[in-house]
Amino acid sequence: MTEVEDKKRERIARRQVDKFTERRDQLAAAALQTLAELGYARTSLREIAQNTEFSHGVLHYYFSDKEDLITHCVRQYEAACVTRYDEIVASASSAEELKREFSAAMAQTLRTDAPMHRLWYDLRNQSLFEESFRADVLEIDQRREEMIWRVISRYASFSGASVALSPAPAYAILDGLFQQALLHHLAGDEDAAEVLRANVVRVLDTLEVRPPRAAPPRAARPGSWPAARTAAAGPGPPVPGSR
Repeated sequence: MTEVEDKKRERIARRQVDKFTERRDQLAAAALQTLAELGYARTSLREIAQNTEFSHGVLHYYFSDKEDLITHCVRQYEAACVTRYDEIVASASSAEELKREFSAAMAQTLRTDAPMHRLWYDLRNQSLFEESFRADVLEIDQRREEMIWRVISRYASFSGASVALSPAPAYAILDGLFQQALLHHLAGDEDAAEVLRANVVRVLDTLEVRPPRAAPPRAARPGSWPAARTAAAGPGPPVPGSR
């Protein structure tokens, strides 16, 4: 009987934990929208409560402070962003198709998800000062780098080429282009997304390095090492019958 009661208590405890986690996820999803609109510095738990259906007391019950909530939000963001282009990589059948679809997808997410991208760059900058969610930001940045590298390495394999850069600088180039385009987009530049698309195409073309063709063997030049070594050795032994 005791064993049955213990198992029952464990099930109840697990359900309570699951409900608690689910509630935190709901609150974080609601908070993400407010954070995306106002940014990290201008958002407090009270501000989030005023912009969602949840009271300030409820937020404090599920999160100890603003940093606790931000950390949970960052982890939710990670789940959505780090596989953004994987379907394109999986479905592409040629280098041209992958280049076309990937560049178009980057331009489209700039247009439709600009507030969330702005929030990401805001939180990444804040992690320079706020240690509580720095590790989570670093993990997301690493996974974003891996996501971009999956695109680039697949593109190179289609082209039968190698890539001139390692994953980190390749990611930094594309991420920098995206952040620059985001700034122009938020400033009202209607061409920002199209400029980004064109720049992504150029970057992919630039990163592609084809193996050089093997050069034909060249005759030794006077003064080169083989020729100089032969000259230093002097003439060979006389050939019988020669003069």
